[in-house]
Amino acid sequence: MPQPSTGFGEELRKRRLEAGLSLTALSGSVHYSKAQLSKVERGLKAPSRDLARLCDAALGADGALLSLLAPETTDPPVDPAPGFVHEEDWIMQLSPDGPNTFQPLSRRDAIGAGAASLMAWRSDSASPASPAAGADMVEASRSLFTHYRRLGQTVAPGLLLPVLIAQTHTLRELSAHCDSGIRRHLLALGSRYAEYVGWLVQETGDERAALWWTQRAVDLAAAGGDRALAGYALVRRALITLYRDDAEQTVALARRAQSRALPPRIRGLAAQREAQGHALAGDRQACLDALDRARALLSLQDEGTDEPVIGTMHLPDPVGMVTGWCLVDLGRPREASEELDRQLALVGEDAVRTQVRYGVRRALAYASAGEIDHACDLAAPLLGGVEAVGSATVTTDLRRLARALARHANHSSVRRLGPRLGTLSRPSTI
Repeated sequence: MPQPSTGFGEELRKRRLEAGLSLTALSGSVHYSKAQLSKVERGLKAPSRDLARLCDAALGADGALLSLLAPETTDPPVDPAPGFVHEEDWIMQLSPDGPNTFQPLSRRDAIGAGAASLMAWRSDSASPASPAAGADMVEASRSLFTHYRRLGQTVAPGLLLPVLIAQTHTLRELSAHCDSGIRRHLLALGSRYAEYVGWLVQETGDERAALWWTQRAVDLAAAGGDRALAGYALVRRALITLYRDDAEQTVALARRAQSRALPPRIRGLAAQREAQGHALAGDRQACLDALDRARALLSLQDEGTDEPVIGTMHLPDPVGMVTGWCLVDLGRPREASEELDRQLALVGEDAVRTQVRYGVRRALAYASAGEIDHACDLAAPLLGGVEAVGSATVTTDLRRLARALARHANHSSVRRLGPRLGTLSRPSTI
């Protein structure tokens, strides 16, 4: 929990007076009560990070108030998982009543656990695959990958992960039986599967496993001669630090992924992530500069690959959507709500996970702007989708929305929405 901060309160009062604002005027701007602001200024009440962001924007403090708060996370730095072990076995247990497990083991550990004797069959004694068979496998797996990503928009990660892991394994193993040309395509496609598995695992809330799978993706791509995916792995690591509210590490990781040696799309996605990091820190100009860089880079067409696109495939204007996302963290909820309105109108109805992710943030923007009834009207139809897709990252914003609405508990719309919103925003529901 945030602790009361005399230093923050004193700085807030100083900047408010310099701006010629009364407590009543600031209260109307940030949509926190005058009594709450008074307690914060006197060091009697802890300021939330959302309040600090709103005050930063209202007083033109450019993140100075936010910087006075202690970091919200004490988690260790996000480091990549250990390198790929070629002699490892992947053990998956599928349960008929829902929970499934996955564990990588060294060959020695697998034999010691008796896993190798359970319904075991060998793939390493197979005859070399014909070029036609390998090409058919590449084409079929590409088509399946597109369908799996679409399905991932509407179902919980746990339902898809077993088949995606099995497909990744198949591509990895089949590559050992094909000529070098087909092998490269199989490994590249396997790396895309592994990267998507990493994203879905993060959606379950397991950061450590998400990093493990991201590193598997890097290893598979490198084995096929593609070193660029290591750059995108930095973008994925920065996503974890973003949800930890760690602005400094998010920016640092994203900047490392903008080497000119990397393809424009990866650099563009990295610039987007850098913008989100700057928004967390309250640095509006640095955020806008990074977004401009992202738009320029993503407008360039990567050449020399026919593999599935890296990153989202459901946002017609990803930079526009990320702009709306950033404006929330910059304490500019009215601008954010207008941008998110425009962007969500472009997203297909079947992209439920995307609609939920950015829809919850739009509801948060309206709640932060004081439009409580409209925020509730936007959030209510999203809750079924929240429950269906089971996203730990969406739940982060859902908790922020629940806290924002809790300040207006007497609104009838909040009373109607509150019980279900509270249930879904608890981490244990993921």
